[in-house]
Amino acid sequence: MTGGLLTLGESMGIFVADGIGPLEHARGFTLGVAGAESNVAIGVARLGGSATWLGRLGPDATGALVAARLRASGVRVLAVSDRAHTGLMIRYRRSGEFIQADYHRAGSAGSRLSPADIPRDEVAAAGILHVTGITPALSDTARAAVFHAVEEARAAGVTVSVDVNYRGKLWSRPDAAPVLRDLVSRADVVFAGPDEAALFVDGDPLDGLAKLGPSEVVVKDGARGCTASIAGERFDVPALRVTAIDPVGAGDAFVAGYLADRLAGADPARRLRTAIAAGAFAVTVPGDCEGLPDRAELAALNGSDIVR
Repeated sequence: MTGGLLTLGESMGIFVADGIGPLEHARGFTLGVAGAESNVAIGVARLGGSATWLGRLGPDATGALVAARLRASGVRVLAVSDRAHTGLMIRYRRSGEFIQADYHRAGSAGSRLSPADIPRDEVAAAGILHVTGITPALSDTARAAVFHAVEEARAAGVTVSVDVNYRGKLWSRPDAAPVLRDLVSRADVVFAGPDEAALFVDGDPLDGLAKLGPSEVVVKDGARGCTASIAGERFDVPALRVTAIDPVGAGDAFVAGYLADRLAGADPARRLRTAIAAGAFAVTVPGDCEGLPDRAELAALNGSDIVR
């Protein structure tokens, strides 16, 4: 791979309960694949970009499923074999308003990612290295792997992209804040929600995040759209009106849209429009990565100027 997206983290199997209500009343489950970094890789690939995902997978059917699904989506897979199990998630809609997720990833293959798993030549050949704030929460070795990859990218002049992606079930806000601040300070591009930014910056999230060093700051704000500061210029982009079916994966779709257009050489305004459209499309389809659109589908949603 030369000049494409390289991302790393834990991808896992996911069981999604059918229907709405307590988990004990679920009559069936849908099996899929989940993981913020792999979602972004799939999203970039579906938009015509080159994407590689790196992570550890266990010697089980779930690990095989993850690798097969990613490859089928056009993602290049660099899987490190591990003797531990591949992680699992169980998600259910407790009510029409609340989605619950239970993680089974302690001691998983993905959590055992380490700096030794990061190939320097792959990082140096990438156009963008994308990481999230999820992987540093999994273990000390996974955290070290993320920071090692980021430093390798910086040394090679490769753009570093960070999605803060704070997960309260993985670590506390006081534990997460200094690590996420440090990670963002090493990034060229950062994505965060307003609440995530408030973990470690005060006041306006755009200004606070920009002061840490990234030249491209994008604040994702759901149905309110997004604001961005890119090379000192401010952008405000409203959300698209769609019928929301499932909000899961919208943030990853947004990031994938932005990074796919950045890799393709699009200007900032176009990147943000594509990001908004990709996120909007994702919420109209159930699942983590099932709703990630291609260019033609974005065009149908938001006009032919998004097709490339």
